[in-house]
Amino acid sequence: MRRSVIAVYGATGHTGRLVVEELRKRGYEPLLAGRDPGLPRPVRADDPAAVRELVREADVIVQCAGPFSKTGRVIARTAAEVGCHYVDHAVESHHVRWLFDELQETARRNGVAMVPGLSFYGGLGDLLAGAVTEGMDELDVVTIAYAVSGWRMTTGAKDTAEQLFAETERITFTDGEQRVGYVEPRNVVFPFPPPVGPRTMIAPLPSCDVVLAQRHVRARNIEAQLTAHTFTEDQVFVSEDAAPEDRARSEFMVAVQALGKNSAAGRIVGEDLWLAGVHASVEGAVRLAEGEVGAGVHSPAEAFEAEPFLRVLEGLGAFSLRLPGRA
Repeated sequence: MRRSVIAVYGATGHTGRLVVEELRKRGYEPLLAGRDPGLPRPVRADDPAAVRELVREADVIVQCAGPFSKTGRVIARTAAEVGCHYVDHAVESHHVRWLFDELQETARRNGVAMVPGLSFYGGLGDLLAGAVTEGMDELDVVTIAYAVSGWRMTTGAKDTAEQLFAETERITFTDGEQRVGYVEPRNVVFPFPPPVGPRTMIAPLPSCDVVLAQRHVRARNIEAQLTAHTFTEDQVFVSEDAAPEDRARSEFMVAVQALGKNSAAGRIVGEDLWLAGVHASVEGAVRLAEGEVGAGVHSPAEAFEAEPFLRVLEGLGAFSLRLPGRA
């Protein structure tokens, strides 16, 4: 039987190279694509004809090239139209919302499964929120909190971060409704468990976590936050040329706190946020290739059973998972 073809767009970037490496470990020989003219398939994301030719050759495409506000729409739309399953590493909330709003019908009609935001920011927060709140309702507040140290941004990550924090039209979920508009940033303290402990946070974090989690988390308010110290570390904005081994030195904890009629919490702890996100996208892409996800645009926790999926990633060494009993 023919092995599914998985294309990797942005294959020469840091994330793309890691995705290619992980796919090869699983026995796939991915189709390498991107704007680099030295690639087997040089394709510009703004060239619809070239993108169409690429996705016609693939069963699944993993989109790794950001910012997705610039590279995302043509690739995603063409995948949905042609019949190629789709995974991306997007962080941008507006891009992810656009996929749900604009491509849901096309994806379902053409039998295409699409899972945006299946990466460290966004995807892991969504999966953890799904695992923590499984079976819960009447929740007042669900907070997805990221504690990150030693992050070394790529050029694409830096461009994305600068764009996100400059946005005035942010997507939030408050009082049971998705809202778009200006939000006054604030500093709050989140009670991370040891060894991190309470930290000052940037709130809200303008990532896609809220767009993803609101689809399945039954809460009146959902918010993502990030440790304030993450962006004050010396290396974070001047690390475009960092070596792969230096990028792997980040440390993280992602914690979810659910408060309401009942309360629950959980966390993942690990090193190398880049690789953790890659494990998630590769596991997702393989499952899409094997036909495990129905047609349509899904958040990660809609596409996959959240806790079992996280346990698989834990077994791959992406992080350690803690899901304490609910109180």
